Parts: sequence; C-alpha cells; structure tokens
Amino acid sequence: MFRPANRQLERGWPGRIEGDRVVQLAAQTLQAFFAGGGHAREHAVYPFSEVVLLAPVLHPPSVRIFEDERSFRFANPAAIVAADAEVAPPPGATRLLPVRRRAAIVGADGAIGGFSDLVEWTAPELPGEKSRDFALALGPVVTTPDEGVPPGVDWERLLAHAAANTHLYPGDLLAV
Repeated sequence: MFRPANRQLERGWPGRIEGDRVVQLAAQTLQAFFAGGGHAREHAVYPFSEVVLLAPVLHPPSVRIFEDERSFRFANPAAIVAADAEVAPPPGATRLLPVRRRAAIVGADGAIGGFSDLVEWTAPELPGEKSRDFALALGPVVTTPDEGVPPGVDWERLLAHAAANTHLYPGDLLAV
C-alpha cells in the first residue's frame, strides 16, 4: 500500500514496486487484490522517490502470533501501524521493546498470498496482554510466495493449524 507523497490518503492504494517506480493497482485494498486472485489492472505509475509506503494491511480480520508451530495467541488487529510509524509508550509505560517477526498474509482461497515484516511493540511495564496491545508495525512491502518463502518456518503447517476449525480471510496475518 502506498500514497503519493503530496496527497494525504487514509488508506492509500495497492501497488507493485518495479525498480525505481511504483505501479498503482486497481484494487481498493491488498485484501481485495488477494481476493481477486492476485491480479488487477494497472493504473498510474509513480516514481518511488515520490511515494510514501503504508502498512500493507490496515485492518486485518485477525492477527495470530505464533510462539511455536503448535500454539498462537490473538493480537489486536486495530493496532496495525505503518513500519516507519513513530510509536510512543502507552500510558503507564516508559519504554518500548520491539519483537521482530515475519508475517504471512492470507490471500485468496485461504492460501498464503505474501510475506511481510512485523514488529510487535511491547511495553514490559504493563500487565499481561496489555503489554503488547497497542502497536503492530507491518510492512512496508509484501513479497509473494513465488519470490521466495522465508526459511526456517513451516508456513504451510502454521496455515493449516490456524485454519483448523475456522475460516481464514484474505488479509489475516500469521506471525512468527
């Protein structure tokens, strides 16, 4: 997701980075792009130096954080911010600790549509899950499975575990 540097857009547009330019894609959101099978018409082309990258998924249906391949916890989907967002400690906290993760983004038909970086910001002074309920920095870019799968994780096993007894939607995040 991106926006031209000279325009204030809340959501931005999906785009594809091609060298030193960004091609705007005809989809409202990355979820809509994935739901359409990962294909969309191309619109305008912008120089990369003249765009601002946004969080690839602004409002994911769900966020699952895996500590291992068999267990996960849900995180706050309303806490998504752009990768370069300034994150301030929430009330009651004086410091923040980043937990760097990789995230799979669910695409069409419950398959993995892409991968992105995710930083789970934590405030260790706060109790329980409130210590990590306020900021998840996502992005800025998404790589597709045909560009390579991040090593060291059995992503298909995580996807199957997350999908057991439920339905995954385009834009759901699975992070390790």
